[in-house]
Amino acid sequence: MDEFPDTSACPLCRGVGASLLFAARGRRYYSCSDCGGVFLDPRDRLGQEEERARYLLHRNDVYDQGYRSFASPLVEAVAARQERGDKGLDFGAGPGPVASKMLEEMGYETRLYDPFFHDDPAALAASYDYIICSEVMEHFYDPAKEFALLRRRLVPGGRLYCMTEMLRDGVDFARWHYKEDPTHVFFYAERTLRWIAERIAFGGVEAKGRLIVFQG
Repeated sequence: MDEFPDTSACPLCRGVGASLLFAARGRRYYSCSDCGGVFLDPRDRLGQEEERARYLLHRNDVYDQGYRSFASPLVEAVAARQERGDKGLDFGAGPGPVASKMLEEMGYETRLYDPFFHDDPAALAASYDYIICSEVMEHFYDPAKEFALLRRRLVPGGRLYCMTEMLRDGVDFARWHYKEDPTHVFFYAERTLRWIAERIAFGGVEAKGRLIVFQG
């Protein structure tokens, strides 16, 4: 096997100043000094069918109470800020779109899109008052491309609601459980979110716990 360099281009900011942060079990993770993101070496990603099979192992029962509790911060944020009748999109809905189901029960209509399980290109041509990404952004191979797409799909004043585990001060990456899922390929620090908001022309961003809200 060829020796891999200790630097790699960041999939988000395209910076070339990333350095090797951690390597184990055939996976290498790089830390970007420009945007603060951490990413899996693209050569270590799963194949498409392996990735799809991994998603099917997740808890996909939309009536599972633990699954609902997990999604509740995002659902509650949408309910607090959006009107029933607003047009919504669940981007990366997966095989068990629990957030959309919970919002539907509250009187919201949210269209589904997922490249594996709800591949509806027409959904990506419409505009929305809100978009939800529940445990999705950590799966982005090309975060800059995906966030630019989501920004274009928001109407003026719309909001993008995301949930993910954040890279916060004190996280021991070597022991961090969140990296153990091989489909998790990009991780975000707070300055990474600010980079996205500034460079992809969101109106602002706020983060609390796992919940992140970008203003359109």
